[in-house]
Amino acid sequence: MSETETMRTVVAVHEGRPAEALEFQEVPVPQPAAGEVLLKVEAVGINYADALAAMNEYLTRTHYPYVPGMEFAGRVVSLGEGVSGVQEGQLVACLAGHGGLAGYASVPVSALVPVPQTYTPAQAAAFAVSYMTAFHALRTLGYGEAGQWVLVQAAAGALGQASIQMAKALDMRVIAMASTEEKLELARGLGADVTLLQDDPERVEKVRQAAGGKGVPLILEIVGGRRINESVAMAASRGRIILIGNASREEVSLNPTHLMKRNLTMTGLWLNSLLRDPQAQAQAAAEFAALLEKGQIVPQPGPSYPLSETAQAFEDLLGRRTTGKVIIEPWR
Repeated sequence: MSETETMRTVVAVHEGRPAEALEFQEVPVPQPAAGEVLLKVEAVGINYADALAAMNEYLTRTHYPYVPGMEFAGRVVSLGEGVSGVQEGQLVACLAGHGGLAGYASVPVSALVPVPQTYTPAQAAAFAVSYMTAFHALRTLGYGEAGQWVLVQAAAGALGQASIQMAKALDMRVIAMASTEEKLELARGLGADVTLLQDDPERVEKVRQAAGGKGVPLILEIVGGRRINESVAMAASRGRIILIGNASREEVSLNPTHLMKRNLTMTGLWLNSLLRDPQAQAQAAAEFAALLEKGQIVPQPGPSYPLSETAQAFEDLLGRRTTGKVIIEPWR
């Protein structure tokens, strides 16, 4: 049973910037139905996708009222009928798609992601989306191999940091780009082999030279917008550009002949759709678990906010004023 009968939650009541659209509400604590578990939410990892969903700018339409928080971590409080394989008191991560910004959440057991019990709640909340996205970008779609060069954009953000760690766990060589020297220092601390400022006037040529003079065979494009054309220019012949983010939120025009001339492949990645394929996910999970055992993958929580400062957390994320995964602690 929960410790209280009601809980505080954050609700997006209409489209708009977080400061305008989010409200705090006191609602009953949910109870787990059959096949569900009740979690006491201890940490919520905030992604760009959460902000876009709250503003109805994500890949799928948002239906209001809507409780943001697709990725969170907490302790199991109680089990619904028929649930096994999880114990009360166990720390778990959760990919429920929404509902994390609350004191408690009742979620399907299928949405739970096991995490090492040595993780803090913040590390568990910073784990699933970023690291699973990075894995699928590098392996499922990018075919990354040991010794291969990969370029990681926005390297100090949650997804960028996860991508660097995942690439190093795969014994790849990493070129990291970020907006400040401080952010590049973070990337170097995670193992990046080459670091460059994203606004260096000679960045395209420097990236190509760093990868042996012929360009980069694999690029993880996180920024989007006008940077996509730069990624095309940085790519090696027959290279792959995996679109895993659009932090700029800019629309862009791309001349397809620039891809054709050098036989480039550009692929979009949406983690939600990949997770809907049980067979593919089971195969990926085995390799993902083996990489975790190497000990090079350690979630990097960023700044932490109390629930009362949720709108500010979203604004700081959208304004690119943060590094690592932005964390909200509902009970703080």
